Amino acid sequence: MTQPIYLIDGARTPFLKAQKGPGPFAASDLATQAGRALLLRQPFAPDALDEVILGCAAPSPDETNIGRMVALRLGCGKKTPGWTVMRNCASGMQALDSAIANIRCGRSQLVLAGGVDALSRAPLLYSEAMVRWFAGMMNQRTATQKFRHFLKLRPAALLSPVIGLMKGLTDPVVGLLMGQTAENLAWQFGIDRQQMDEFSVRSHQRALAAREAGHFDEIVPLIDGDGKVYAIDDGVRPDADLAGMAKPKPFFDKKYGNITAANSSQITDGAAWLLLASEQAVDKWGLQPLGKIIDSQWSGLEPEQMGLGPVHASTPLLQRHGLQLADIDYWELNEAFAAQVLGCLAAWRDDAWCREQLDLPAAFGQIDETRLNIDGGAIAIGHPVGASGARIVLHLLHVLRRHHAKRGIATICIGGGLGGAMLVEAC
Repeated sequence: MTQPIYLIDGARTPFLKAQKGPGPFAASDLATQAGRALLLRQPFAPDALDEVILGCAAPSPDETNIGRMVALRLGCGKKTPGWTVMRNCASGMQALDSAIANIRCGRSQLVLAGGVDALSRAPLLYSEAMVRWFAGMMNQRTATQKFRHFLKLRPAALLSPVIGLMKGLTDPVVGLLMGQTAENLAWQFGIDRQQMDEFSVRSHQRALAAREAGHFDEIVPLIDGDGKVYAIDDGVRPDADLAGMAKPKPFFDKKYGNITAANSSQITDGAAWLLLASEQAVDKWGLQPLGKIIDSQWSGLEPEQMGLGPVHASTPLLQRHGLQLADIDYWELNEAFAAQVLGCLAAWRDDAWCREQLDLPAAFGQIDETRLNIDGGAIAIGHPVGASGARIVLHLLHVLRRHHAKRGIATICIGGGLGGAMLVEAC
């Protein structure tokens, strides 16, 4: 843990909200365009990288080991290993953590790590019954047998598509959609619809203000095959207000719930990269770091309360360094759902919860919300699952440097009942 890990530079694409149908870019296209822009401004050639690590939660079938695929497209050469990691919502953060481990043990000195997902391209699937029908058809030998089997086809029952993204966002152990786990937190901590909607409006307002002030300079534009330029996060709503936020109906618990599509993170396509280096690589190439990764932490918790992952991960990370919540200058806490972020803040303030879950004598404390997600979060910007963990680390570094601050934590909840956190310092 003594060897410093430097964050040299980073870039991300605009996050593009899923519309009707597949988005304009495959995941590998997103990662390649962002990575190319980042590498072009470095003093070394792409093949100087020791490895490329890319987090991706939902690669398409033709992008197997997308990390290797993108490394080759970036010109890193056949001898530079490229590989893929998956830790659900924190896949991009896991890529950074994997790079840290390899640098600290001496296997690598200079690593490109990040995350990507093109969720708009998540597939529609056949039902299991339809797959069995196809298999049965393949087993028929004569035309008569095939005709008889064809007559067993019941389109209404067999051809209804299975939405791959919905399956991916459903916990297979407890059988709950991620939004339903957030409803659990809303009920547990008494978070009502207005609080969720107010938080969501603020996310959009902060993201819009940050854009107008030029605070998203880590974004590199995308260009599609027709020459169209995509330069901004297109899910940010300039017209976001409480009246509009109150209109959508609850999505995950239609009878009793309060979580809607509007106070949840958006289904999004996007990629984010960071360049990590050892001290030797910094000296060799004359690099100017943005900051350092000091430490990281992964924690597990009940899958049905997965949204509290940031509390479970950040608390031991802070304790290990003798820090309190108030000692952190700025926070990036990924906004999977407004109720989930508000639930984390409430948990830290709750004496009984902190005693029972964290083995603390009392509440751990309170985060100053003027230092939390100050440029908005995933509710406004979007949540391409594989990319978000890298995005929040990258943006946190820019926030720290902009405010001449020292220390920050990027933290994220993870489907399946996990939490991840990284402690960073600006240079």
